[in-house]
Amino acid sequence: MTLRTRIAPSPTGYLHIGSLATALRNYAYAKGRDGQFVIRIEDTDRERYVEGAVEAVLKVLKDYGLDWDEGPDIGGSTGPYIQSQRLDTYQQHAQQLIDGGHAYYCFCTKDRLAEMRQHQQDHHQLPKYDRHCLHLSPEEVKANLEQHLPHVVRLKVPHDQQVTFTDLIRGDITFSTNEIDDQVLLKSDGFPTYHLGVVTDDHLMNISHIIRGEEWISSTPKHVLLYQAFGWPVPVYAHTPDFLSPTGKGKMSKRQGDVSAQSFLDKGYLPQAMLNFLMIMGWAPEDQQEVLTLDQFIHQFDIAKVSAKSVTFDLNKLNWLNGLYIRKLSDQDLQQQLTPYKPTDMSAAQFRQVIPLVKERLEYLSQFTEMTAFFVSNPDINLHDLLKESKVTAADTADYLAKVQTTLESLSDWSVAAIESALHQFQQDIGWKPRPAFMTIRLAVTGRPATPPLFDTLHVIGQSTVITRLSHAQKILRS
Repeated sequence: MTLRTRIAPSPTGYLHIGSLATALRNYAYAKGRDGQFVIRIEDTDRERYVEGAVEAVLKVLKDYGLDWDEGPDIGGSTGPYIQSQRLDTYQQHAQQLIDGGHAYYCFCTKDRLAEMRQHQQDHHQLPKYDRHCLHLSPEEVKANLEQHLPHVVRLKVPHDQQVTFTDLIRGDITFSTNEIDDQVLLKSDGFPTYHLGVVTDDHLMNISHIIRGEEWISSTPKHVLLYQAFGWPVPVYAHTPDFLSPTGKGKMSKRQGDVSAQSFLDKGYLPQAMLNFLMIMGWAPEDQQEVLTLDQFIHQFDIAKVSAKSVTFDLNKLNWLNGLYIRKLSDQDLQQQLTPYKPTDMSAAQFRQVIPLVKERLEYLSQFTEMTAFFVSNPDINLHDLLKESKVTAADTADYLAKVQTTLESLSDWSVAAIESALHQFQQDIGWKPRPAFMTIRLAVTGRPATPPLFDTLHVIGQSTVITRLSHAQKILRS
């Protein structure tokens, strides 16, 4: 049988970066074993449905370089691939479970369920449905249905049994059915819950391996019971650990920063670098190589070798890795990637000149905007920093900058070499040490202690602008 994996995102918002990691692992596991990767949209939560989310999810997966063999946009032999288009299928299978004695109708109102839960809470009881409707006679059920009373369909969980499944990452996992609720399978609006929908679809779509996050471990025994009730073979499960927040405390969440897959692209992380980072989160190839292409990952990845322990989403490691990928780009390719982040007033010529100067320092592309703003915007002069570096009084610092200005005004050749030669000769003539001599110029012209090489920076800013900024700094120092 062909190995088939899938992801089943819900169109309730953005694609979480953890979901992208799950998609990557499903994709690589299937492709590395001549299998197939399927996308299914689970849109049965109509209250949280977000218009346009399906298209956004599919687009971001493609932007990261992942594709699929079957899905809502390209179809396939086991479609449709959107759950809201499969309602008849779920209703038929719910009826099949009822007819087989594995499920039952529940007519309990919201008020009764709320009272039941409050009673259980007050008496420190396990929160479970009390099976009130399981004991209705066939005649009562028929009468209620004929009266069109609102109802759901619940799973009839067998009493006092053990449910065991084998997880490729965690080994055998066993649950007692006494701890499992009679889960709702079909809601009163005719839509399935996650449990009925996922089991029915995974079986009918011939999904052989289910790779998903560890938050679904507690749901898996319910799914195993459903497979058994239908008489279907149980697929192979692998539950991957959650990512911890960059602080190492708690799962990644929106409260601790952007966690959408799209937000990383927007910030300027390259898709290949982001995928590479996700590849080595809790897994490593035998040679411990950290820089991997997607093809290399496909051929080496084994889901059974993923750590069962949660791993910290290490932004320092991500930035380091993304920086490597940025420096692999040609200046021309990098210019194309950086175009959305170019400061508004930066000329095309300056843009081309600046890129080689900052390429070695970029960790993600959006840094370019702030990192290069001083090339086109007049800096804020920090007198404290300026005087700390010059190590002389404000008046003496102003006099020094006036002499620098005169030196640079005299240059008819505004090349990097000419600027460097003139300023080095000037520094030697006045007897200042290199650090205060050049850092004082840097702070006066750029407002920053760290920039690309000073002489290259002055060259790109331009002679007239440099002279204007030196004059402005002197006025501030003398005021």
